Amino acid sequence: MPVKRVLRAAGPGAATALVALVTLVSCASAPAKSTQHRHGSPGPSPRTVRLPPLHAGFDYQIGGAYRPPSGVGIVSRDRTATPAPGLYNICYVNAFQVQPGEERDWPADLLLRDAHGEVVVDRDWDEALLDIGTPDKRERVAARVGRWIDGCADKGFDAVEPDNYDSYTRSRHLLGADDATAFITLLSARAHARHLAIGQKNTAELAGLRARTGLDFAVAEECGEYDECGTYANAFHDRVVVIEYTDSGLRKARARYGKRLSIVRRDVDVSTPGSADYVRRTR
Repeated sequence: MPVKRVLRAAGPGAATALVALVTLVSCASAPAKSTQHRHGSPGPSPRTVRLPPLHAGFDYQIGGAYRPPSGVGIVSRDRTATPAPGLYNICYVNAFQVQPGEERDWPADLLLRDAHGEVVVDRDWDEALLDIGTPDKRERVAARVGRWIDGCADKGFDAVEPDNYDSYTRSRHLLGADDATAFITLLSARAHARHLAIGQKNTAELAGLRARTGLDFAVAEECGEYDECGTYANAFHDRVVVIEYTDSGLRKARARYGKRLSIVRRDVDVSTPGSADYVRRTR
């Protein structure tokens, strides 16, 4: 899967305002019961799960699996791939949108539609948005995505990374943050039931709701470039893996968080070694 963040990046100002609002809301919510404490960080999971190691070498391989370089302790791969032996493995799932060409695999009423009945599409990636706007539809979509999560567990992954948490921002105001958080909470329950940790993918403005949603760690694209790494680090007690797609982003992330977070520079297509576009650096 190609990365999603690069074409969707918004300026940090709006995110900062939303973070403040979300923090106020989350403070009023009772934290979920923790069953795991590592390095003093709370884990909101209702079941014991294995969390990603702190500040470990990281490789982002959602564009194709290959042998991880020396020093890597955490790897993220697509759900169709197999885990890397001996490492902490995160399973990538496109949970809020539909892979191009797979629209017919979904019931027609689970594709988000506008007032004219047209399917709402993320034009950057040609992906239809899933309709999570009612409790019934959230349950139905979560049941289907849940089978993918089960597949990740059956393969031996340690965690799952549901992508496009922020798709409500591309829904033409048909979906809201409440819909997204209610849906991700269902996915968290499914992941924890299979003893998988679950990561928040981007969407810094909702990081403060992690106790409510049950999310365990963060997968942050370009948080160095857009000055968001601190938001994730604070919300998830440094249990954050970072992917930067520019040298400047890598420098910024490393300058402030190089001793705390797991950071890697990848190429935008997340290509494999041997490709002319392949880039992987940690410094």
